[in-house]
Amino acid sequence: MIPASRAPNPPNEARFDPAPVALPWIVRLRNGVVAGEVALIAVFWLALRLSLPLAILGAVISLQALSNWLLPTVGAVYGRPDRPNSKARARSQTAPAVGAEAIVGSLFCFDTLCLTLILALTGGPSNPFSLLYLVQITFSAVVLRKTWTWTLGVLATLCFGLLFWISRDVPALQAHAAPGEFSLHLLGMWIAFATSALLISFFVGKASAEARRKDRELLVMQNRLARNERLASLATLAAGAAHEIATPLATIAVAAKEIEHSAERAAGDGRLIEDAQLIRSQVERCRSILERLGAQGADPAGEAPRPARFDELLAQVRDRFPDDRERIQIEVEGASTSCVVPRRAAVEALSALVKNALDASRAGKPVLLRAAAHHDRIRFLIRDAGEGMTREILERVSEPFFTTKPAGKGMGLGAFLAHQFAQRLGGELSFESQPGRGCTAILELPAQNNGRS
Repeated sequence: MIPASRAPNPPNEARFDPAPVALPWIVRLRNGVVAGEVALIAVFWLALRLSLPLAILGAVISLQALSNWLLPTVGAVYGRPDRPNSKARARSQTAPAVGAEAIVGSLFCFDTLCLTLILALTGGPSNPFSLLYLVQITFSAVVLRKTWTWTLGVLATLCFGLLFWISRDVPALQAHAAPGEFSLHLLGMWIAFATSALLISFFVGKASAEARRKDRELLVMQNRLARNERLASLATLAAGAAHEIATPLATIAVAAKEIEHSAERAAGDGRLIEDAQLIRSQVERCRSILERLGAQGADPAGEAPRPARFDELLAQVRDRFPDDRERIQIEVEGASTSCVVPRRAAVEALSALVKNALDASRAGKPVLLRAAAHHDRIRFLIRDAGEGMTREILERVSEPFFTTKPAGKGMGLGAFLAHQFAQRLGGELSFESQPGRGCTAILELPAQNNGRS
């Protein structure tokens, strides 16, 4: 049997494809290439006074510009991850081989052929801008699989060799200058080298930065998935514990009731009656804890959100701590402010944070519980008067089973469950603390139809 927390990978597991990530930069880069080709033709026509077939060259550059203009639309249809749609999902399931990588690879091949035609009409192999062949090959090595890279390498080699047979000679590029004289060919080589270096540096840098950003997002998703798996394990543990412990608790309650009745009938032993009543009260307390544990572990996100007044919500949290009721100070910015939240789950999350604050605060010191609405967010703030936390502890405070309390005082689940509650509602839980200055827990949630009653 495969454990629930370690599901097997699907047979067609998605592979990270850098081509969609680099697609926006490819569009910008090809726009720059088109502009460079126009400038190159203008130099040959105006500066060198060469007679060029402008109609053919214009048609080639127009095709490149048109393909670049259509590239974002085609990329979205064929499965750009940052523009999901139903067509992309359907096509990725039925034809995974056809995607952004095939589009980009085909365009690189098309650009290589266009460059070959332009070079053939402007000097052929003697044109120093033949160095631009390497730009396409470099780009393919960064964003495409090695099959495309080898294809472009072979295509560029064949096209460059073809230039020896079909090119149009430009005497100004073939003549070598005498020592001390200006060489147009060497100047062109320098410009071509600088252009290639700038294009490669710009594109590779942007593509690498975008890939690193995607890696960071993937790491965050993996950490979140690991947290959800641990939460699922906790839910199973909580449900099992509640089921197993409920039966003996019921037996203890019945036995305590019988002892109380027997003591009342036999001479009315007051001490024995008080002990039986104490046992029953503690059993009821255990039942209440099990109910709350079951609510936390059974995914409180399934509870329907409903309107709740801030003052009533915070009062319900304070009622959870009758022995420390006077220590909990409630503040509400606008007593009539209301919010829309899963009420039971919100009370559980806030109670867990308040309990941590009470445990951390020095004896008799107050704990602040504040609620406020800020535009499209609602914020709950819990501030204690404890010793504070170091940076290392702050980084781990939301991890399950992590606690700084003495043994037997806590399981390290309060902050973790509150963090999971916030994430499920699209919010966040953060902590601010410095050693010796206490700690502030801030629970922020999106305001869903917040209003003023």
